[in-house]
Amino acid sequence: MIWVPKGPLIRVVGTEVVIPCSVSDYDGPSEQNFDWEFSQATDFLRIVSTWDSTFTSEEYQKRVGRGDIKLRRSSNDAVELVIRNIQPTDQGIYKCSTPSTDATVQGNYDAEVQVKVISDGLSVSGSKARSSTSLKLSEGDSFKLRCSAITTSPEHTHLHVTWQIKSGLPWRDILSLTHEGKFQPGPGYEERYRNGDIRLDTGANDTYRLSVSQASSVDGGVYRCLVSEWVRGADSLWQKIQEKSVEIASVEIQRTALDVLISTSNLSVTERDSLDLTCNITTDRSGIFQAEVTWYFSESPDDTLSDAQVLLSMDHDSVVSDSTLISLSHVDKNSYRLLVRDVDVEDSGYYFCQAAVWVPLHNGSWHKVVERTSAPVSVVVTALEPDYEVFLNASKTPKFSDDPTELECRITNVQDTEADIRFSVSWYYRQHLFSDDVVAEELLATMDADWTLLLGDRSRERTQNGEIIFSKKALDTFSLRIQWTSENDRGDYFCVISAWSRHRNNSWIKSKDVTSASVPIFWATQDYTLTVEAVKLKPFFVAGHTFEMTCKVSSKNIKTPRYSVLITAEKPLTDQSNPNGTTRIISLNQDSVVRLEDWTDQTRVDGVVLEKVQENEFRYRMYQTQISDAGLYRCVVTAWSPGGGGMWREAVNGLSNPIQIDFQTSGPVFNVSVHSDNLTIYQGELADLLCIITTDGMTLEPDDMSFDVSWFAVRSFALDREPVLLASVDRRGIVTQSRRNGSSDLSLERISPLEFRLRIHGCEDHDFGNHYCVVTPWVRSATGVWQREPDIKAKPIFLSVKMDVLNAFKYPLLIGIGLATVIGLLSCLIGYCSSRWCCKKEVQETRRERRRLMSMEMD
Repeated sequence: MIWVPKGPLIRVVGTEVVIPCSVSDYDGPSEQNFDWEFSQATDFLRIVSTWDSTFTSEEYQKRVGRGDIKLRRSSNDAVELVIRNIQPTDQGIYKCSTPSTDATVQGNYDAEVQVKVISDGLSVSGSKARSSTSLKLSEGDSFKLRCSAITTSPEHTHLHVTWQIKSGLPWRDILSLTHEGKFQPGPGYEERYRNGDIRLDTGANDTYRLSVSQASSVDGGVYRCLVSEWVRGADSLWQKIQEKSVEIASVEIQRTALDVLISTSNLSVTERDSLDLTCNITTDRSGIFQAEVTWYFSESPDDTLSDAQVLLSMDHDSVVSDSTLISLSHVDKNSYRLLVRDVDVEDSGYYFCQAAVWVPLHNGSWHKVVERTSAPVSVVVTALEPDYEVFLNASKTPKFSDDPTELECRITNVQDTEADIRFSVSWYYRQHLFSDDVVAEELLATMDADWTLLLGDRSRERTQNGEIIFSKKALDTFSLRIQWTSENDRGDYFCVISAWSRHRNNSWIKSKDVTSASVPIFWATQDYTLTVEAVKLKPFFVAGHTFEMTCKVSSKNIKTPRYSVLITAEKPLTDQSNPNGTTRIISLNQDSVVRLEDWTDQTRVDGVVLEKVQENEFRYRMYQTQISDAGLYRCVVTAWSPGGGGMWREAVNGLSNPIQIDFQTSGPVFNVSVHSDNLTIYQGELADLLCIITTDGMTLEPDDMSFDVSWFAVRSFALDREPVLLASVDRRGIVTQSRRNGSSDLSLERISPLEFRLRIHGCEDHDFGNHYCVVTPWVRSATGVWQREPDIKAKPIFLSVKMDVLNAFKYPLLIGIGLATVIGLLSCLIGYCSSRWCCKKEVQETRRERRRLMSMEMD
């Protein structure tokens, strides 16, 4: 189905016309072709086509060649006919058609739209004869601009008037009166429009006046009046048919000059003295204006006004904000004095002055035209510092690991201190290096003016556990105690004593820091050594016997050690149960608690034992060994030494030599194959699959062999999917089936000592695929112990499931014939009954008199 806009389309002579055309609900290729034709109540003339270059009629060849008429494709199923500089001769019917690519006829394949060309009756001009004027204004002034717009269009059209400004950037909308009679401010002008600073008024003679109040630098630029003409289309939607603009004026806004300067340069003031600063302002503004002054304080010269603290301010009405210790006075016309009494150390920082110029408006209000901020002045308040010294000594030093350490930091020779002085301490640690490399110190803990303890990252956890204790023993003594010193605590320690002074707002300000000399905490240590030796107690044994080995441990330079032991086994790479090769079997920790690790044989949960024979000797036993237990066995030993708080600390690890378990057997060799008499099965039939086991080598009695059999299926031709478990039977004869989604069923049975049969009852199409069995042999040894052999996988066979067409349609056909027969007999019975009883009518015959002719003789 093809679509064009609903006509008529009204357009102005000389403008560009764009007529869209699109097609939907079609078959064939995604990109469709289009033909455009034109008619003025006569035959259609061919204009242009997307697929035939010779389609254009002779009347349009020149205009199409110049590009005045062209097709513009907007998508695969839509194009636009573009006519530049449309003329009255272009008024008429335009038809868009598309060649059909559908298999069947679907909707229409051409559509027509009428285009009506009207004369240009829109005129736009400025308020004066010349095209534009030039205005020079000052900040805060007001101005008005006018333009005239009128239309003599024969159609019922509306005008859309927009005032725009251009100042080095593209034209920006200021305020519009839309064709629907609504006022619409441009981006960034919404607030000024709501405040009434920007207005658009209509006047006589079709004039539109723009009023701007409180002009600023952003209002400088070229102003123009943009007028567009709109008409309501046949679809009741407004369409813009043309647009014109005229530049009205060039406005230049001259900025008001304002300089703000603090007369005093950077200065230093002693604590408890007064701070005197003067702010001088100069401006080129004439006429009536008032100044507003605000003093700010900041701790950094780079802080913004929002980050700075307001000290005092005087508005344009000379009203000063209230403060007790700070005063602001108007010395003369251009000077404003700030006086801060009884300065404190916290008054050190940067002071700056901000001034603004306000001018009166016609409505009696005031408008701020310019604002400037002075450069900051640095003020340093020198504090009255106390004089004291700091001495650090070690009252307890460790000789070995886990011994206690205690340090005392004392304040001595205190002079010139006031009553409002208190001391706090900070403890630091620095790693001890024998070279000249510089290592940054780490904060252990610090106290603030309220003696609240703040912990560093290095000591936080140990302090919370009670391993490190910070305390204040006296007014001039602070202590640091490490309950159990470790090797990581070796290094240099020092303390920093901070003096705090009380200020006028009862806050405490740090006035001085004194650092003590460092005290080294160090003792000589030797590296830990650990040796583990594994010994196999029985050099020769066979499967089913007990494997036994001992692990003997010896260590040096470890204080009262304890050991934890882990037994590991390195299985051959052919062992599919552990592809990584190493298995953790059993462990015994330093508290003699035994734990099974990765031992998963549920039939031999108690088959492994690990016990402590002596303090440095451990014994491992494995009962009823099987061939699958072959591999290299090791002892992994960890030495632990007592740490602080009754905890154990890991010292060193050791690995023993490997002990090998290798079974030399000459038992039978098992082979597995899958067989089926019929590999092509129809739906609903029975499929029989046999898993056949054969033996080579030594012959065994059937009672000495047992098998775990599992059947798998791969639902693909190339074995590129994961196998699906169908059913399994263990050596005890217990059958397990997996969950199935279809209606077919499975059965698995043992039909002979070496044959297992899988039956699929009522085969469906999803039962196709490669089928194979996996067999796990179990062999009974001479000692009566069952030994598990490696798994054996059979070669898959492919089972095909086909559909029986005759059987598939037999029952539906019989059911259909039966239903048709019943319905036919029922129809005949209903018709007979209707004709026999329901539609019977009694016919009333006219009774005639039967009179015989009288014989003539009787007369």
